Amino acid sequence: MSVPAKARRRAAELREQINLHNYRYYVLDDPQVPDSEYDRQLRELQALEAEYPELITPQSPTQRVGAQPLAGFTEVTHRVPMLSLDNAFSEEEMIAFDRRIRERLGEHSDAIVYSAEPKLDGLAINLRYQSGQLVQAATRGDGNQGEDVTQNVRTISSVPLQLIGSGWPEILEVRGEIYLPLEGFERLNRDAAAAGEKGFANPRNAAAGSLRQLDSRITARRPLAMYCYGFGEIEGGPLAETQSESIRRLADWGLRISPEMRTVTGVEECLEYYRRIGERRHSLGYEIDGVVFKVDRLDLQERLGFVSRAPRWAIAQKFPAQEEMTRLLNIDIQVGRTG
Repeated sequence: MSVPAKARRRAAELREQINLHNYRYYVLDDPQVPDSEYDRQLRELQALEAEYPELITPQSPTQRVGAQPLAGFTEVTHRVPMLSLDNAFSEEEMIAFDRRIRERLGEHSDAIVYSAEPKLDGLAINLRYQSGQLVQAATRGDGNQGEDVTQNVRTISSVPLQLIGSGWPEILEVRGEIYLPLEGFERLNRDAAAAGEKGFANPRNAAAGSLRQLDSRITARRPLAMYCYGFGEIEGGPLAETQSESIRRLADWGLRISPEMRTVTGVEECLEYYRRIGERRHSLGYEIDGVVFKVDRLDLQERLGFVSRAPRWAIAQKFPAQEEMTRLLNIDIQVGRTG
């Protein structure tokens, strides 16, 4: 059955409009249409695809949820390893990190410009886009090999299936953190309690468990979100001369980046940014466990290189562990099944 040209044009218009609505809602936090209009357009597209299945594409916003549960996850070898970060637990350790950077760079030993952003407490992910289309999503794993969780990541509304705009590389790997906002975490646990089920211990466990469901329909019911903070393979090389400008280009293509990202100059501004984020930590709407600082200039990152499994040009300044005093009220002793 041939598809009328009018239906084909309308389906393309609807996909473009819905993708733009998603971008304005999830990336810009500035929706331009009410939910009712968004739903109407989505239902119209669903009706067109039901009538003309030839119109269905993997990047259609109607195709976020896979039809069949997986038997298991396949392994993915990262083309560019997903490295860990060294940690700093005090101001003294941050000052020592900055001093090492300046000493290694020699003639660039003046105050270093860093890219700074909160360190989300979630699950690291690598998104691979080819010709602007999401073709694979993989977990960090051991840094060299992770698990293919594409079917589940496709259900996350803040992850575009098709990049918007223009100018993106033919191959673009974007790295970021998948997390569960606190509001969604609390709602999940309320629903679990109402159903007589066990809730999640914390948002990170909830995000990790949601992303590793073999049935993507379960993942789709979990309000997961993602912020992007780095890169894997990029065809043609870096997107810009600095870390911060490269990340900002992602927002132009429909990917979410942290609104808290800043550039700071010198270690004193690093410490001040850390203090400010720490003061606002509990009002951000998601859990963080520190702040990540990266040398902003990419040419300096390349000169600094790596050591072991971590880059020399980045560090995570962690927050102190959160502790509470508790009082043991009672012990209930029971005899087990085997005595």
